[in-house]
Amino acid sequence: MADNAELPAPFPAPPCVVVMGVSGVGKTTVAQLLAKRLGLPYGEADEFHSPASIAKMSAGIPLDDADRLPWLTALGEWLADRRAAGTGAVITCSALTRRYRDVLRASCPDAYFLHLSGSRELIAARLAGRTGHFMPPALLDSQYAALEPLAEDERGGVLDVGPSPEALAEAAALLLGAVPGGPAVG
Repeated sequence: MADNAELPAPFPAPPCVVVMGVSGVGKTTVAQLLAKRLGLPYGEADEFHSPASIAKMSAGIPLDDADRLPWLTALGEWLADRRAAGTGAVITCSALTRRYRDVLRASCPDAYFLHLSGSRELIAARLAGRTGHFMPPALLDSQYAALEPLAEDERGGVLDVGPSPEALAEAAALLLGAVPGGPAVG
C-alpha cells in the first residue's frame, strides 16, 4: 500500500474518490463498499458509456481517445455536481492515463484517485471467471499497455488487490483519513 506524500490541497468534506485500475481489479466491488462505508453516493462509470462504445468493446476493439473524451467529461461533471452539492462521491473509472485523470480533475480538481493494482496473471484469471460484462479478457493487455501509474504530484493512493474487497475498502478509508488512525489527507 502506498500513498503519495505531497498533496496539492485539502479535501473538501466529504471527498470525491475515483476508484481506478484495469478491468477486473475489483473497482465496482471496492467502490460500492467504500461508498457505503463513508456514506457517499456511488457512481458506476460503465453506466456512462455510450451504446457505440459498449458495442465496440464487446467486439474486442479498444476505445480510442475520441470515444473516451465524452465519457470522461460526463464522469467529471457527475463528480463536480456531487462536490457542488456537498455530498462527495465515490465513482469507478479505469482512468488509465494521466491525461484521462486530468479530464476528471478539470471538473473536480481535488479528486482522490484510488488505484487498485494487481498482477496481470491474477487479473486475467478474474476476468476469465467473470460473466455478464461487456469487457472481454482479450482487451486486458491493451489496458496494461496504456496504464500510467499515479505520478508524485497526483492526489491518490495505491492498493494491491490481494486482500478481500472488505479489507481494501477499509484500507481505502484509512488512506482517506476517514477512520481513526488514518492519515489526515489534505
